[in-house]
Amino acid sequence: MVLDLKVVVVGAGFGGIGMGVALKQSGREDFVILEKGDRVGGVWRENTYPGCNCDVPSHLYSFSFAPYRSATQRYPGQEQILSYLGQVANDYGLTPHLRLNSALAEATYLEDSGRWELTTVAGERIRADIVVFALGQLHRPFIPDIPGRDDFAGPAFHTAQWDHHQDLRGRDIAVIGTGASAVQLLPEIARIARRVHVYQRTPQWLLPKPARDFGAVSRLALHVPGAHQVYRTALHRGADTVLAPIMRRGWSAWPAQWFARAYLHHQVADRSLRAAVTPDYPIGGKRIIFDSHYYPTLARHNVKLVTDPIHRIVAGGVETVDGAYRHADILVYATGFRAAEFMVPITVRGRGGQVLHEQWSDGADAFMGLAVPGFPNAFLIAGPNSFTPAGSNPTMKEYQIGYILDCLRWREEIGAAAIEVGVTAMARYRCWLRRSMAKTIWSGSIDSWFKHSSGRVVNPWPSTTRAFARMLQHDPAEAFTAVPIGSDTTEDIDHREDTSR
Repeated sequence: MVLDLKVVVVGAGFGGIGMGVALKQSGREDFVILEKGDRVGGVWRENTYPGCNCDVPSHLYSFSFAPYRSATQRYPGQEQILSYLGQVANDYGLTPHLRLNSALAEATYLEDSGRWELTTVAGERIRADIVVFALGQLHRPFIPDIPGRDDFAGPAFHTAQWDHHQDLRGRDIAVIGTGASAVQLLPEIARIARRVHVYQRTPQWLLPKPARDFGAVSRLALHVPGAHQVYRTALHRGADTVLAPIMRRGWSAWPAQWFARAYLHHQVADRSLRAAVTPDYPIGGKRIIFDSHYYPTLARHNVKLVTDPIHRIVAGGVETVDGAYRHADILVYATGFRAAEFMVPITVRGRGGQVLHEQWSDGADAFMGLAVPGFPNAFLIAGPNSFTPAGSNPTMKEYQIGYILDCLRWREEIGAAAIEVGVTAMARYRCWLRRSMAKTIWSGSIDSWFKHSSGRVVNPWPSTTRAFARMLQHDPAEAFTAVPIGSDTTEDIDHREDTSR
């Protein structure tokens, strides 16, 4: 039996939930949201390690239609954000549309009908007019292929696959990695572990994070009518005005690096430790971490930062290239995610049988991070180059969702079975993106999760969130075209694009 629908949304994180709410508010009810997990939440369901939290104030890190309005907490933790997403899904009537434990295996465009056929891992088949992939970027754990990795005799797990059955009290723990997850995790486990060795490959730039809770004056001010919206707007404008220019080596880059260095000197008194955690690349080359507890934790008597590269993992611990061996009862990989591998492991086939993963073999790209030529009636949320390291990603997703709805309305207005972004529009966008990316700090040789193995920068957006919104205010007719139905689809589309240049 094949389930027949108008729209299928894949993923129930911020993007999928936001898309579901937008569909309902536009009067569309014939849709489902496929979710591989047993509940909504995306990255906030996957990451449950101690200390997991967001470095963006939740007044900004929330939907505009369901804004966060706490007058006490500025930065809720993982559990509160997960609860927020579940509450939004309930409040906006998405529960009947959710199909949990339904991982998607493949999606194929049917050229004779202009529709999509989706197959889940369990073998369920669904046909839909529209498919929206809202898979996110930070949910596929990356574990480096370190020699001897499988020889370790104790528990070993990634931060995104935290083993809550393990008691860390009084244990020797090895933490591999010093990115955002490790920075949040370390202060929590150092309080209870006997000893923690932190293996660093590259130091990170840190800026102090404001207190989790608001002070008395702020709490009082947030009870004034309209204050929450004013605060949200101020955060939005502040991120665009102060943080975004850092990524483009603009006016705030030098003051930010000076402040980060001063903060480091103030927090780390030991000169050798200070030198070890001082980055040798400009601030913004990797995502800036906001935290006020990591540096003091490194100075604890039971915490040791190790900067010598790992030689191999053995049954009882870790050996580094200098010949040192350090015992470990538990091994934690705080090594990030396969963020550059978009849409994995789903196989997506478009017009002419072209496979999306093959088209993206040198790095993913998509028009405004949401559409790819040759894949009609298919949209992405949080696709390539739509991640902002200097603001609110739920906001970026809302901008994309609004544009996708505009595309669906335009498709209905012109009576087309299928539409896709044109190759000319895509070429213009690629040209703009290439010029804009060349002006950023990421265009250099600095290695980060922002880059594909080919060296292409595929994750971050190179400008402000306001610029992103402005570029998505154009009529879809300026970028999209109707797709003829039938066996000569590819030839017709290519000819139409050629004659429009």
